[in-house]
Amino acid sequence: MALPPGRKRLRPLPVPDAAATARSKDGAKRAAPVRTSQWSRAVTPSRRAGSVEFCEEFGTNFCHAAAAAGALAGFSWSGGGGNMAETAAGVGRFKANYAVERKIEPFYKGGKAQLDQTGQHLFCICGTRVNILEVASGVVLRSLEQEDQENITAFDLSPDDEVLVTASRALLLAQWAWREGSVTRLWKAIHTAPVATMAFDPTSTLLATGGCDGAVRIWDIVRHYGTHHFRGSPGVVHLVAFHPDPTCLLLFSSAADAAIRVWSLQDRSCLAVLTAHYSAVTSLTFSADGHTMLSSGRDKICVIWDLQSCQATKTVPVFESVEAAVLLPEEPVSQLGVKSSGLYFLTAGDQGILRVWEAASGQCVYTQARPPGPGRELTHCTLARTAGLLLSATADHNLLLYEARSLRLQKQFAGYSEEVLDVRFLGPEDSHVIVASNSPCLKVFELQTSACQILHGHTDIVLALDVFRKGWLFASCAKDQSVRIWRMNKAGQVICVAQGSGHTHSVGTVCCSRLKESFLVTGSQDCTVKLWPLPKALLSKNTAPDNGPILLQAQTTQRCHDKDINSVAIAPNDKLLATGSQDRTAKLWALPQCQLLGVFSGHRRGLWCVQFSPMDQVLATASADGTIKLWALQDFSCLKTFEGHDASVLKVAFVSRGTQLLSSGSDGLVKLWTIKNNECVRTLDAHEDKVWGLHCSRLDDRALTGASDSRVILWKDVTEAEQAEEQARQEEQVVRQQELDNLLHEKRYLRALGLAISLDRPHTVLTVIQAIRRDPEACEKLEATMLRLRRDQKEALLRFCVTWNTNSRHCHEAQAVLGVLLRREAPEELLASGVGQRLRPCCPTLSGTFSGSAGHSRPPLSWTSCGTT
Repeated sequence: MALPPGRKRLRPLPVPDAAATARSKDGAKRAAPVRTSQWSRAVTPSRRAGSVEFCEEFGTNFCHAAAAAGALAGFSWSGGGGNMAETAAGVGRFKANYAVERKIEPFYKGGKAQLDQTGQHLFCICGTRVNILEVASGVVLRSLEQEDQENITAFDLSPDDEVLVTASRALLLAQWAWREGSVTRLWKAIHTAPVATMAFDPTSTLLATGGCDGAVRIWDIVRHYGTHHFRGSPGVVHLVAFHPDPTCLLLFSSAADAAIRVWSLQDRSCLAVLTAHYSAVTSLTFSADGHTMLSSGRDKICVIWDLQSCQATKTVPVFESVEAAVLLPEEPVSQLGVKSSGLYFLTAGDQGILRVWEAASGQCVYTQARPPGPGRELTHCTLARTAGLLLSATADHNLLLYEARSLRLQKQFAGYSEEVLDVRFLGPEDSHVIVASNSPCLKVFELQTSACQILHGHTDIVLALDVFRKGWLFASCAKDQSVRIWRMNKAGQVICVAQGSGHTHSVGTVCCSRLKESFLVTGSQDCTVKLWPLPKALLSKNTAPDNGPILLQAQTTQRCHDKDINSVAIAPNDKLLATGSQDRTAKLWALPQCQLLGVFSGHRRGLWCVQFSPMDQVLATASADGTIKLWALQDFSCLKTFEGHDASVLKVAFVSRGTQLLSSGSDGLVKLWTIKNNECVRTLDAHEDKVWGLHCSRLDDRALTGASDSRVILWKDVTEAEQAEEQARQEEQVVRQQELDNLLHEKRYLRALGLAISLDRPHTVLTVIQAIRRDPEACEKLEATMLRLRRDQKEALLRFCVTWNTNSRHCHEAQAVLGVLLRREAPEELLASGVGQRLRPCCPTLSGTFSGSAGHSRPPLSWTSCGTT
């Protein structure tokens, strides 16, 4: 007999009678209905109950093809769909809408970061804004943006924490009352090029700015004028610092020539030029007594200067390009190797570690442990002495907060995730979120407290994630050709417990077993999939990787496609594997030996995602051709095709117990589909670029998306809330309608008219007007009632009159209302309310009235000449 298109006969499988076949919507053959008893024998009783629901929702024809999938004896879903059976309680039949519950957005894109003196607030640059974070919660309290909306080039917070000054590329300086978020002063920087750096003096009254034009300027913040202008620095002035003793009136600056210039504010001249560095000077810091200065540079040395003689007393080679150096308090700190009260300093540079040096001997007395992976270079470091905190920034825009005396890590902040490649909920109650971005590091966020944990282990970009069924274990795969398994404990701390390698190219997709925590499957650009069983030692709750992660060994390796494998999915019963590839096909395999069962052909471009239905033997595929397809597992025929995305569909997920789909695409949109009628129920537009990551919570009430715009968005299912709100609104409308009828019966026309207008029902308002006009004293009552209306109610009434006046049956009521308003309201008030345009269709002669009252030579007509009744 002829086989359906795309199917390969690889092993004998039960097939339906050829005479009972029909063609589906897109032309592929599908199985004719089979007897219910045949489908029942292939499934468990609980599964059969789920199938009845499925048939009711999807329609008879669709279920006939799905029922034929039961012929795959031994491959029925057990337990009614695994996890979904446990979490389906309380899930609504269909979803109608999602709303944004929370966003994780970038707040730091490199450059300066600063703590206030109390250590409670963190200030950092993010493009056109300076963001203020609350250190305790990690929440952005305020974003300050100048009116010119240009990128911020420099900022500084005064030592008394009262004044914040920012500089933008528009050559404007803004002084902020940052707690209120308001600009108190805005002035021109006078520099001919953008300001590159700035610093306050110890009294918080003077501000020094260094520009790309080689000039240094001093500003009096209190009296609002410029005090000094120093020239002579070649190139960009990238560093300025005041002497800690305000009576000395000294300013230090450094420019492109790697020299340090000492300026006297009293003499308005350059006192000295300190030359010891051979590359850019990156930081200047002073001792408590003000007699010693420490400078660091990218020439891999730190220099100690005697400021009384302006001579270098010690040059310490630190063997790395130093971005920042900090003098430590002159007191013993045993944890850092500081055993005496001499001069010690801390360095941060391209090695990505903090080190403590003794100035007298030039020896390194403490070295921080270096985490693996690139992107760990430190670009900034600052010390908040009062709070006892040390802040450092890494090259991949992470901010690390340490306790200064012990260098114990207290907080981690992920400032910028670049391109988010995958996201997952983590924890038994989905309390955490894992984010894989364009980085070797993983970021774990706690949703309740916004705490962030940065995980190191991979040595190249992490491409995909997946979580095991209980929520404590999850897997990651990366371009470093490896896969890692991580475990989160009850305290929320995550560690790597296992790793495996064996692929010869980047590992682009991973999927964990669904029924039990027993194995995982990876797919790679080397066109193979590997099945990795989990060691028993890994599943023990008391196991701690004292000697490092456990090594995983691949049990099965199978070449599956001719091009990159973009997605793998494991069926809810752990017996089937689906793979999707760039070769435009999806394939079905039997686990654990990876025996090919069949091929799904029909997409015009490569596949990005494959997913099994949690309730029925159906596979969903998402493709770069902009479509989503549903396939029957029994005969590999296409059952449904969903079209709506304008570009590649990158992810697809089943929701509502398998009756709906969520999809995300490279058009930045997330779409909700109802499978029964192929309808796109809702389009969610909150991202600005490709949405690579999509995951749904266990309770099916929230969704998580991550995109190339560096945003991670948490969506909440608001269907029930909107339905409850709509029901309450309808009930309120019924109550108000009853109240309106009672008011009309009681002839309380004023309240009746106001209530009808508030309901925004022109016909009901017309009914009230007609009831008033039927009264023997109609004219007096209509006029008295209308004059007591509010201005907005009168405007709404005029808007209704325009509609009534177009119908000869209602024009008398419209003219009656207009007559009252035009006789008793001043023209200026009507013009001020903007009703002139509304009145023109009702009274054509009003054009002369309004033009005359606007100051033209033609005299205004009287209201009584408008032809009102």
